[in-house]
Amino acid sequence: MTQIMPASKNLSSTEFQHSSSSYINREISLLEFHKRVLAQAKDKNHPLLERLNFLIIFSRNLDEFFEIRVAGLMKQIDFKTITSAPDGIPNEVIIEQISASAHLAIQEQYDTLNHILLPELENYGVKFIQYHNILEKHLDWIKHYFFKQVQPVVTPISLDPAHPFPRLVNKSLNFIVTLEGKDAFGRQIELAIVPAPRSLPRVVRLPDELTGGEEHYILLSAIIQQHISDLFPGMTATGCYQFRVTRNADLTLAEDVDDLAVALKDELSSRRFGRAVRLEIADNCPHSINHYLLEQFDLDPQHLYQVNGPVNLTRLITNFDIPELRFKPYQAVIPKALRNSNKIFEVLTKQDVLLHHPFDSFKPVINLLRESAQDPNVLAIKQTLYRSGPDSEIVQVLAEAARNGKEVTAIIELRARFDEESNITVANILQEAGAVVVYGIVGYKTHAKMILIVRREAGKLKRYVHLGTGNYHAGNARMYTDYGLLTTHEEICEDVHKIFQELTGMGKLLKLKKLFHAPFTLHAQLLHLIEQETAHAKAGKKARIIIKVNALTEPKLISALYTASQAGVKIDLIIRSICCLRPQIQGLSENIRVRSIVGRYLEHTRVYYFYNDGQDELYCASADWMGRNLFSRVETCFPIEDKKLKKQIIDYGLLSYLKDNVRAWELDANDQWHAINPKAAEEVHIAQQVLMQQRTLPTTA
Repeated sequence: MTQIMPASKNLSSTEFQHSSSSYINREISLLEFHKRVLAQAKDKNHPLLERLNFLIIFSRNLDEFFEIRVAGLMKQIDFKTITSAPDGIPNEVIIEQISASAHLAIQEQYDTLNHILLPELENYGVKFIQYHNILEKHLDWIKHYFFKQVQPVVTPISLDPAHPFPRLVNKSLNFIVTLEGKDAFGRQIELAIVPAPRSLPRVVRLPDELTGGEEHYILLSAIIQQHISDLFPGMTATGCYQFRVTRNADLTLAEDVDDLAVALKDELSSRRFGRAVRLEIADNCPHSINHYLLEQFDLDPQHLYQVNGPVNLTRLITNFDIPELRFKPYQAVIPKALRNSNKIFEVLTKQDVLLHHPFDSFKPVINLLRESAQDPNVLAIKQTLYRSGPDSEIVQVLAEAARNGKEVTAIIELRARFDEESNITVANILQEAGAVVVYGIVGYKTHAKMILIVRREAGKLKRYVHLGTGNYHAGNARMYTDYGLLTTHEEICEDVHKIFQELTGMGKLLKLKKLFHAPFTLHAQLLHLIEQETAHAKAGKKARIIIKVNALTEPKLISALYTASQAGVKIDLIIRSICCLRPQIQGLSENIRVRSIVGRYLEHTRVYYFYNDGQDELYCASADWMGRNLFSRVETCFPIEDKKLKKQIIDYGLLSYLKDNVRAWELDANDQWHAINPKAAEEVHIAQQVLMQQRTLPTTA
């Protein structure tokens, strides 16, 4: 936790940006978000399998946190890079704070798994067999499976001068084995490494005849541990301890590469063997072995995490399912205006349509593209793709459109983290179909969500546009909350056309009429909008700001919000993840409230609301309030001007979230997050549930 210092009433903007009294460290804040996700695993209001899923999400999130954020800090320390982070806290101190907090969180994670979730699952006939609870009746089946499925593909590696410590793949399951005796060559071998075959499932279902028809699963690690001595004939395995190393998985690409796709392919292979940043090992491993492994990976003891259970909880996902232990199914709704997919152009000519995923279906977006691919009057389709995947309907429809002779242009961001390989495949598919594929701008990730369709109507060309806050990924659209606007608004369509020109033609910056876009105008415009509310407050007028984003880290925006608060602007921030602003500090931010919603769906909408003396300015965007979004990415921010749609977003996308008293957490002046619970006699309000119930389908949250 960032150390608290009294806030001065007269801090300057520069002091705001470089004082830990006004700026929470971003890594600590991100780790706090992951802990809010972990808390869902203990929340009995969620169905049991959903709680297990939250635990797995926490594990996956923490992996990425170490691979990217902790790895970045350690890299700066290794290279003695001097940084001027806004919180002013040295990287070494942040690493220590992360280690202390993460150790407690991981202990809580395994306590939740071992003492709450797994015992509750056993009540439903689902059991995970680990090494310590193998029964005699399991032994014959385990032996058969080991010798038929495991032993043929395992490669034990003894450690001696001829067999140095092997390079182990990032996040792979491995065992370190202590041995007694001599091998076939008469060598005295004391240690060996056994990498678990990556080709084998980590969880295997036991046959019904052993379980009475119940769903019992045995971990691959238990099978290997049970027969570890069989990998070293004539020797005795005196100890076997599973471990996993997490490595730096961030990619570094030169700005002057000739072919981004080729350079990225080359760099991807190095991700598996980056600098070690964390070592997870069984909690019964002797201290001497822990010390030996830390030396091999060049890690300090603070980077060692001893765990009581599987070292990779993400692999607990299996094929079993018990519907009553899941959220009740929710069927996303297609807005009434778009239910006839053959009339989508006709509808959009008459009105804008707002989609709020996952409550509204993503199908209208796919239907728009499919109709465009087949409509002889459609001449061109242009689209940005950030995370879509080669199997997605969108990619298939774009390829179909290209084969049908449409001018298809795809701006594919190859550097979308952990989707790089998938995006290279998407690029190849579309290129082979005849589409023009552009990889965006070197040095800037293309994060904007845009579709532009050009259609010939009555001898003229008409544009249709989709702008969104989230990725063109049908899977994400079922799990992430996002907004999408379908429009033929002439000035918006013209602006989108100009942005595509910038991305493909590399021409000069073009002036936009309705949209703000990063890295050019968005940051300055946001500062202007905040300052506008500040001026209204100073003039004695009502002033109000509501911002809903995934993260808030940008120092100048935080400084502007502090200034607005001091002027009397009432500010509500709905921040899912990182929030570096410190609210509720007298003389600095007493008019700012910060809350986070963690529920069934991942909150992903980016919405900016400014009261503006009663004129209600409302924007949706692809950008969070982070430096990377505002200065290092191509982002779009678009106005919602239709009064009905504006009211819909304000009422149900903002105000309803401010009333949520079940899935909400609030940040206090001491950097602590507190879960919000309904007060006595207070009506329960869950924002996501309200959005589902609006669409008249039964559900729970």
